[in-house]
Order: sequence, then structure tokens, then C-alpha cells
Amino acid sequence: MRRILLSIVALAVTAALNALTIKVTVKDVRYQTITGFGAAACDGAMCPFGTDTQPVRLLYGPTSKIGLNIMRMEISPNFEGDVKVPEWGNWDTPYDWQGSVPSAKIVKDRGGIVFGTPWSPPGEYKTNGTAQGGKSDSQGNQRGQLREDCYEKFFPWLNTFLKYMKSKGVVMDAVSIQNEPDWWVDYSGCLYTPEQQLNLVKNYAHMLDRDTYNGVRLISAEPLGFDPKYSDKLLNDPVAREQIDIIAGHLYGHPPLENGNMKDAAVLAAKYGKEVWMTEHSVTDNIDRLPNWHEQLLFAEEVNECMQAGCTAYIYWYMRAHWAFVGTGEAKYNPGNTKNKLLPRAYVMSHFSKYVTGSTRLGVTSAVSPKTNNYFETTAYINGDSIIVMAIDTMKTGFDLKFKFPYKVKSGVQVQSTSNESLCVETPIAIDEPVQELTISIPGRSLTTFVFMIDNEGTVVESPKEDSNGRQGRYYDLQGRTLTAPGGLYIEQGSDGSVRKVYRP
Repeated sequence: MRRILLSIVALAVTAALNALTIKVTVKDVRYQTITGFGAAACDGAMCPFGTDTQPVRLLYGPTSKIGLNIMRMEISPNFEGDVKVPEWGNWDTPYDWQGSVPSAKIVKDRGGIVFGTPWSPPGEYKTNGTAQGGKSDSQGNQRGQLREDCYEKFFPWLNTFLKYMKSKGVVMDAVSIQNEPDWWVDYSGCLYTPEQQLNLVKNYAHMLDRDTYNGVRLISAEPLGFDPKYSDKLLNDPVAREQIDIIAGHLYGHPPLENGNMKDAAVLAAKYGKEVWMTEHSVTDNIDRLPNWHEQLLFAEEVNECMQAGCTAYIYWYMRAHWAFVGTGEAKYNPGNTKNKLLPRAYVMSHFSKYVTGSTRLGVTSAVSPKTNNYFETTAYINGDSIIVMAIDTMKTGFDLKFKFPYKVKSGVQVQSTSNESLCVETPIAIDEPVQELTISIPGRSLTTFVFMIDNEGTVVESPKEDSNGRQGRYYDLQGRTLTAPGGLYIEQGSDGSVRKVYRP
């Protein structure tokens, strides 16, 4: 009898799960605009690809299968870009700048963003006399820091890097202060306290030659766990704040939402109009095998949660590794790790890079009935005529998504991944007539990107009127920026002071 009762209970639970409905309400509330997604042009022990440009050819550009648009490269601690690459462990000149040039040129040619991060300034500028971080017996455990009498040399050194890259046909978009200034290492590294970084930026960042190098942007140091003390020091100082364009950090040991580090840093950054970039993290890189599908979904959740935390760009670590985007060919991780072939994680990233880049995040709520554990995540975005909704489910069973939109939608498509073998399957969504509510079923353990087209007729307002002097009103995008040629969904402020939303194809 007990076994029968347990079976009945199990069947009831299963039936309840199969009847799950999640109400997803997309709101007309705007947050950050997403700059994009990318990875680092490194593999192995941070060695550049050199002439092997196949990874970036596979991953970058709007016509690629993945659609990445941001590439990170190391600014090695030397002065001559053509220095030959020495053996791993020679920290004074560990890598040359030339190694990343071929990949960087392709990314730039495809409309992408390339930025550089120093692991260390030149050793002669530092307290331990070497580019090494200093945490080793051979260095006597000397904490490698930038000598204060060399602060005035730091930005001129970055200018030599910018000059070199420009001479090779790559105009850099941004440079960072330092990789993980709070992590004492035995490889190439340099320590800064938040106060030391503030001193460097406040008093010397004006020496970065922005005029010569196409308005190159300055990225803050990138702390290991996105410690907001580093960015808050900069943003709370009006002089330093004017010099910094992007706040950056990593996620090691600090998920984007659970402890609040990234989210806290993003609050002050948004207040002052600064972008927030997650510039390095490896997900499940400590496994001796290829990631399974559950781990791919956890990766998708991390990217999604970065967006929820206010992030404007997500840059993964190595682009070529068995736990990354492109295979290495190492026999121990085969089958499935063919060199220079796309891996499942790349396709998972494409849900964001191909559909979310350039969009603005919208407010969205989800309510599950009946209530279960926290297994479902969603974000929503608007990009021109499209509303994009990301849905991530880690449960075995499927359910119905009951959507409610701020505008009527007339058509749609869903891009769905359900396993390492079934990735980015595109299916049209049947909508008979424009609606603001509809229900769509999705399977368990799935990642789905929905792209809905806003109904022009249902959203359009009459053409802007001219006043008696033949003048029209002023136009703004949905973030309040002035438009010279309005289009899509925008705000019109009439000559009489009235404000309204307008849709113009």
C-alpha cells in the first residue's frame, strides 16, 4: 500500500510539473544598452594565436555562425612589438604584440571591437624589477607593484602599444589599466590597491593620447571578483571619473548576482553613464572532459545574470579551449574536440551575441504556477522593431510560457538549443493577427531565444506635425539621446512641449 501511495504522489507531482505555466511579462522599462560579447585571443599558457586566425574567422562578425564582436588581447610588458616569443616563464618579455595582430585585423575588418589589457607594465617600472607578479621563491615573494616614481611613464608606455598596433593596421578601441590588480601571482602580474589605481588615473591618465589614437577609451583595472572598491574609488572622484570610460572586472569566486559585486559596481557606473564590462571568466574549466549540456545551461545562466546585473559586455576567457568556443585537437578531450572546429559552448554564446548585441534591456518579470524551485531565468530586450526574450530552463520537464508584451507583435521566430547535439534550431512562430499576449510551449533543459516583430500598424502614431513656422519637434531614442533622423520606436517632443512615442519604419 505504501508503494502504491508513493507512486500516486509521484504521478501527481509529475502531472503538476507538466502543467506548469510561467507568466512572462515584458515591461516598457529601459535599462542598459548591450555593446556585445567576445573572448580573448589567447590559448595554451596565454600564447597568442600568431598566424592561426581560424578561431576569429569562425567566431566573429555578423555573418559568422556565432556573431562575437569584442576581442581581448594582452599588452605584453615590452617596448618593441616584434620581440620574439621566449619560452614560457621569462616574464620580462613573455609575449610579443605582433602575435595578436592578424586576429585583431580580422575582428576590426568585420566591424568588431579590440581592446588590450596589461598583465604587467615593464619590469623596470616595478618594485620587484620584473614583469612577474613576484609570488614565488625565485622572486623572494616580492609583491610586484608599479613604482610611484614610474606612474608618469605608464600611459606613455600604453601609447607605444597604441602606436605599434596602428602601424600594423589596427586602431585599438580601448585599453585597460591592469588585469586582476588584486591577485598576487607567480606569472606576469602587477598589484594595485584601489587608492593606487585612483592616484594613477587621477593624476596621470590625461597622458593617454586619445587624440592621436581615435579617441581610444580607458577601461578600469579588472579585479578578480569585480570588487566594487576599485571602480567606486574612480567614480566617486570627479577628476578620475572623467578619465574612465568603462568599468570592468572578472567573476572568479563571485557570481554576478549572488554576492552583489558586479551589480553594486554597475549601480554607480550607470549613474555616471559608464559602461560595465565583464572581461574574463572561465566556466567549468577545471574538468577533464568536454562540458555536458547541464554545464552549458549554467554558462547561459551566467551570461544572462550578467545582463540582469547591468553588464553591457561579456568577454569570455580563452576562445580556443576544450571548455570554450573552438576545439584544440588535444586527443585526451576527443571525440568532439577537433582543432579549430566550433564547440557547443560557442553556439550557446550565439544566443546572446547574435540576438542581444546592440539591443537595450527591458524590464521583465516571470511568475511560475504552481511554484517550484528557482530553475527558470529570463531577460528581455528591444532592438529597433524587435522584442527579444531569452528563456533558460534547467528542469527535465517542459512548460508553457505565457507572454505579455508592452506592444502588439505580428510575427516571431524562436531559436532553441536542447543538447550539445541540437543547437540553435530556428522555428517560425505562428501569429495569425497582432497580439499583446500569446502562449508558447518550450521543452525542459532548454535555451530559447524568441525574436518578436513589433506590429507597425498597431504601434504607429500619426506623422509628426509641423508648427506654424514649419518646424517639427525634437526626437529622442528610448534612452533619451537626441536623434537627427528618427526611425523605429522613438520619442517625439512636440514644438508645443507634448511628448509621445512614435513608431516609424
